[in-house]
Amino acid sequence: MQEALTTILELQEPDMQMLQLLRLKKGRKIELETIHSVEGALRDQVESKEKEVIELKKNIRLAEGELNEISAKFKKLEAQQHAIKKVDEFNALNHEMSQVERERTAKEQRLSEAYDKLAGEEELYKTLLESLDSTVNNNKAIETEILESIARINEEGRGLKAQRDELAKQADPNILGIYERLLRNKRDRVVVPIENRCCSGCHIMLTAQDENIVRKGELLVFCEHCSRILFWQESEALEGSTVATKQRRRRTKASQT
Repeated sequence: MQEALTTILELQEPDMQMLQLLRLKKGRKIELETIHSVEGALRDQVESKEKEVIELKKNIRLAEGELNEISAKFKKLEAQQHAIKKVDEFNALNHEMSQVERERTAKEQRLSEAYDKLAGEEELYKTLLESLDSTVNNNKAIETEILESIARINEEGRGLKAQRDELAKQADPNILGIYERLLRNKRDRVVVPIENRCCSGCHIMLTAQDENIVRKGELLVFCEHCSRILFWQESEALEGSTVATKQRRRRTKASQT
């Protein structure tokens, strides 16, 4: 059984690398979505502010037209003063002119406030537009870098998959099927060694009986806690394999520290 697991262990290495690449690719895509989201939100602000400026200008034009009408009315009333001879008519005209004057003053005040608001909104619109242009230019470089990174990830992934497919042809179909089901479920290493009588996947202590069964290597043994496949890392069947070499390096490094 340990010999049958050797190919699965070799196959697990490119699988782990591909999972890491998938996580990295997902992270890069999230970065891309984030910069697009920020750019989109800024573009919405620019469009909204542009509409506000256009609406303000429209209202100002209307107010200017109303002010011109009031001013024309006042001038017309002024012209009528010279033709009036009766005191009561003159007083009535003066009263009407006072009302028109007050109305004109109020219109001028509101129009002045509208001019000030327009100036502020136009300045804000200009600032937002400059910010959008700067963001778009910066995002182009970032987007290019991310897309190139994703392309490299895809290329590396294709190489790993080709390597993995070759190893899969050599694996025991039954064990491969079990391994792949566990891998789809956990998205992590599913064939793990026993270390200090613990499953190195979930780090739960195993019984001496479980350890002995795994050590014999006659059966496929699963961790009763996490369902990972267990193997004895000192097995002669693993000697010379990539997995054994990596484990030996880890132990040597640990002893040095």
